[in-house]
Amino acid sequence: MKLFVGNLPYAATEADLTDFFSQAGVAVDSVNVMRDRFTGEARGFGFVEINDDTAANRAIEACNGRDLLGRALVVNEARPMVPREGGGGGRGPGGGGGRERRGGRPGR
Repeated sequence: MKLFVGNLPYAATEADLTDFFSQAGVAVDSVNVMRDRFTGEARGFGFVEINDDTAANRAIEACNGRDLLGRALVVNEARPMVPREGGGGGRGPGGGGGRERRGGRPGR
């Protein structure tokens, strides 16, 4: 089962999360702290995989609301990612336009 771990301190590492869950008596199969792709800084959430569903449910009960590095974590079953609609506010068909811009040419 894949677990979502939210409200992570930005200083938390994969090793910190592994230790956190092991202190609760749960062995994890993988840990992934989500990071900004440009800066590499943690984004405040991550995912933990536990192959045994009984152990995963025990981890949720034991770890949700517990403190890690000064923050109470949110631990629950991860939901599937929902595809986002649209692709940003580019200047493609139907996007942008419709207003006068500074420095633009008069009469537009």
